[in-house]
Amino acid sequence: MKEIETIKSAWQELYGDGYNLMLDEFVKFLNDFKNQHLIKPQEPEWYKDAIVYSLYVDLFNKTFDGLNEKLDYIQNLGMNCLWLLPILDSPMRDAGFDIRQYDKVRDELLGLPTNATDEEKQKAFRDFLDEAHKRNIKVIFDIAMNHTSDQHPWFLESRKGVDNPYHDFYIWNKDTNRYTATRLLFKGMEDSNWEKDGDCYFFHRFFNFQPDLNYRNPQVLTEMSKNLLFWLSQGVDGFRADAIPYIWKEEGTDCENLPKTHTVVRFFRAVVDYIRPHTLLLAEACQKPVEVVKYFGNGDECNAGYHFPLMPQMFKALAMQSKEPVQKTLSRAITPEIPENVQWFTFLRCHDELSLELVYVSEEDRAYIHKNYCHQPEWNFRVGEGVSARLAELMQRNPDKIALAYSVMLTLPGTPIIYYGDEFGKLNDEAYYREKIVEIGKDDTRFLVRGKIDWQQLEKDLQNKDSFSSQVFNTISQLVKTRKQYAAFGRGSIKWLEVTDKNGLANDYIMAYLREWEAEKLLILHNLSDKPQTFHLDLKDEMGQVDLFGKKIIFDKESGEMRMKPFDYLWIKL
Repeated sequence: MKEIETIKSAWQELYGDGYNLMLDEFVKFLNDFKNQHLIKPQEPEWYKDAIVYSLYVDLFNKTFDGLNEKLDYIQNLGMNCLWLLPILDSPMRDAGFDIRQYDKVRDELLGLPTNATDEEKQKAFRDFLDEAHKRNIKVIFDIAMNHTSDQHPWFLESRKGVDNPYHDFYIWNKDTNRYTATRLLFKGMEDSNWEKDGDCYFFHRFFNFQPDLNYRNPQVLTEMSKNLLFWLSQGVDGFRADAIPYIWKEEGTDCENLPKTHTVVRFFRAVVDYIRPHTLLLAEACQKPVEVVKYFGNGDECNAGYHFPLMPQMFKALAMQSKEPVQKTLSRAITPEIPENVQWFTFLRCHDELSLELVYVSEEDRAYIHKNYCHQPEWNFRVGEGVSARLAELMQRNPDKIALAYSVMLTLPGTPIIYYGDEFGKLNDEAYYREKIVEIGKDDTRFLVRGKIDWQQLEKDLQNKDSFSSQVFNTISQLVKTRKQYAAFGRGSIKWLEVTDKNGLANDYIMAYLREWEAEKLLILHNLSDKPQTFHLDLKDEMGQVDLFGKKIIFDKESGEMRMKPFDYLWIKL
C-alpha cells in the first residue's frame, strides 16, 4: 500500500535507520488495527460540500445529551458538519486545548454517573456520533498535536528525572539558552518559552502549563498516531490538527514551519488514510497562505487549512467599503494555487480573537482594523495583536452589516465555518469572561467570545420576528440553506468582474464575481458602501428579474446600469 511506503519514507527522513525495529512494530500494529476494525472509507472530498458549525459542547447545551437535543436545530440551520471545540479530558486551563488524556472525553460532557465505566462513556459518545450521522452531519474535533497539559501522565512521569522513560517525551534543558530565536506567541500573558520545574526548564510555545512534545523521540510520533486511530475506531470523521506549525524544533531557527514538521504531518496523513481513506485532517496553521499551502503538500499532507489572512481582510474590506483587500488577498500573488483535492476553510469569527498577528497582516492593516473594530478597551487582545469580540459586537449590532459580512464569506471560495451563536447575533459574554479570569488566573479576553446559550430566552427571541436575534437568525439561515444548493460555492472557480461608475471609473464599493462549477453559473454582487450605488456591469448573460432570495434586480439591459441599496447583496443565477 502507498500509505505504508509513505510512513516508512517519512520515518527515514525523521529518524534515519536508528529505530527500524520500532517502525516494524508500528506497521504491524497498523495492519492488525486495520484488520480488526474494517472502517468504511468516507466519500472523497466530502469536506468541499460542507458547511461547518463550530461549538463548545458544554457552552452550547451542557452535555452530549443536550447537544443531541439540538441536532435538529443545527440540521435545520443548514449545517452538515460539526466542529467540536476541545472535548478531550483536560484540567480546562486553556479551554480544553491543554489535554490530560487523549483517548477520553471529559466526564462532565457525558452527563453520566460518577461510577460509569470507560466503555459506558465511550458508548455515550458513539451514540451521539450515530445521531449526528443519521442526519448526515459529519463530526470533527480538536486535537492538540504540539503540546499536552502539564497534568498529562506522560508529563507527570517526565518531570521525575532523566532516567524516567517518559523524560524524553518533552523538551528539557538545564537553562533557557536553547531555541532563543523562537518568538513568544502569548505576548502579554507569558514572558518566556521556558518554565522552571525543579532543577530544569521545560519548553512551551503556549501557556506555561502546556509543555511541548518532543517529536525527536519516535515514540511520541507513534503514540500520537495511535490517539488518532482510537478516535477513528469510534466513528469520528476528522480532526482539527491544532498548532501544527510548531511541532518540530531545531536550534538556530524560529522553530516554525520547519521541513520536518511537514514530514510529521505527512506521516499522520498516511496513518489515517491507511485506516480510513478521506478522513479530514484540517491544518490549524496560523500563517501566511504561502506557508499554509505547504501543509497541503502535494495533496498528501492536510486535506484542508484555514485561510487565516482572509478573515481580517474581510473585516478591512467592510470598514474601507472597498473590495480591494479581499480581491488582493485571494490573488495568486498572496494565495497560491492549491492541489485539486484540498480545500480552504473560511470564517468570520471563531473561539479566538479577531487575530491581527504580523505573520499575515501588515502593521498598517493591524492599526486600521484595530482602530475600526476595537470599540471597547477591554476587547484589546495581546497588546494590539487582536480584538476579542463577537461578530455582532464588531458590527455594532447592525443586522444589515452582519448579513453582508456573511454573504461575502459564504460566497467566496472555500468551506465556511459558522461559530455557534453568531447565527442569532450572540453578544460578548462579560459575566463568563470575569468568571474565567478567577478560575484560570489569566486575563484572557478570548473568553468574551465564548459563553453559554440561554435557550429559553433565545426561543422567545426567535418567536419575535422584530427582535435582533430573529432578524439575524432568519437571514443567516436563509443564506446558508441557499448556499447549500449550489456546489459552485464549495468547488467552483471565481472570476472577478470590473465594475465602473457612469464616468467609466472603477467602483470599488461593489464586490462582483462569478462562481462557476460544471453547469452552474452564479453572479455575486455586494454593495460594501453605506450609500446606494449606481454602476455599470458588462455582463451579457440573462439575469432574470429577481435573485435567489427573491430580491428585485434593478438592471437596465440597454445601458448596463445597475442599482443596489446600502450594504445589499445579490446572488444571481445566470
